[in-house]
Amino acid sequence: MLDIRVIRENPTAIQDRLKLRGGDHWKLIDEVLACDESRRKAETDKQQLQSSRKTISKQIGMLKGKGEDTSAIEAEVRGINEQIAALDVEAEAASAKQNELLLNIPNLTHDACPVGEDEESNPVVREWGTKPEVVDPKDHVELAMQHGLVNWDDGTRVAGSGFVVYRGKGARLERALINFLLDTQGANGYEEVNVPHLVKRECMEGTGQLPKFEDDMYGTDADENGINSLFLAPTAEVPVTNLYRDTLLAETDLPIQMAAHTPCFRREAGSAGRDNKGIIRMHQFDKVELVQIVHPDLGFEVLEQLTGHAESILQKLGLHYRVIELCTGDIGFSSAKTYDIEVWAPGHGKYLEVSSCSCFTDYQARRMKLRFKDGEGKNRFPHTLNGSGTALPRLYVALLEQYQQPDGSIKIPEALVPYFGAESIG
Repeated sequence: MLDIRVIRENPTAIQDRLKLRGGDHWKLIDEVLACDESRRKAETDKQQLQSSRKTISKQIGMLKGKGEDTSAIEAEVRGINEQIAALDVEAEAASAKQNELLLNIPNLTHDACPVGEDEESNPVVREWGTKPEVVDPKDHVELAMQHGLVNWDDGTRVAGSGFVVYRGKGARLERALINFLLDTQGANGYEEVNVPHLVKRECMEGTGQLPKFEDDMYGTDADENGINSLFLAPTAEVPVTNLYRDTLLAETDLPIQMAAHTPCFRREAGSAGRDNKGIIRMHQFDKVELVQIVHPDLGFEVLEQLTGHAESILQKLGLHYRVIELCTGDIGFSSAKTYDIEVWAPGHGKYLEVSSCSCFTDYQARRMKLRFKDGEGKNRFPHTLNGSGTALPRLYVALLEQYQQPDGSIKIPEALVPYFGAESIG
């Protein structure tokens, strides 16, 4: 979340930065300041009453020592106690409301973030490789059905629409990709972690999925008010980053680099009308996620490095892709700067996002109460970053479509052959 002290110091500048995102989140700043003022006034009034109570209490002791009646003064103290209790309630309510508002305000975008309203304003940063020449390309659905790699009917029979079953060589190809991704990122310096697929509500709040995106999540264990305490993880970013929630690190602990393979679960409640063909957009999919926790002076520098780690996957597989930078109107809620990596899918005739790499500055760390003690003994918030390294379904799609052969077979990239155990499918 945003630093309340920064908001106090220059609320107009914060509102102007938030306006670049579009929407009306900037209007919440005035409400935050009103809550902050109420809380601080209640705390000041409480301190003054506590000082008066201390003075009066001393008087009571002196009067009792002289044998005088203190009942009136004691009644005054009881009245002060009641006022202090009321102020405690008032301050707590204002603090809770302020925190709720802050949880609903997105991060500030980087100063150099391209300004724009939507994805049409996202500039291409670079491209790698060239589009493969595929005559009359088939899309991944036709290829998968031709070779018996993916079964959509099985997924629907078991779990409903938005789920699939990989079978035979299709399942082996997915497993090969997962192992290849983990080994590659391990070589890039990431510690492999295996985390729970269920996460607490406070973990979802910590990384910014809640409260904004609750309708897109699979919640469990709802209480009598319908509030879920556990969620199926929408991305490994949530459990992995939250491994350090409520933690005070030493500066020498940084940087922390972790990689995890998990299934990801999303209702995609807001995706009506989006491209849902085949396995491009599903309710359950696998992903290898990269997470870094770094010194705040290095966040944006490390973002370039992390993005390169995600790109290394596509380069090793020989897949043509491009990198775009998200503009202010398209960037994620918690992110300050984001690169999307889009891989070419000739069967669809377009690029598909296969990785999103972001620097969140100290936004998530504040929400999670993740800090480190610097060399001067001061507690500070680190920067957190994450990126897909990569998402499986769209990588799978691109591999099938870019490596389809004239005879209908699918070539396996050289780097993947040791994992898959064969040079082709079909």
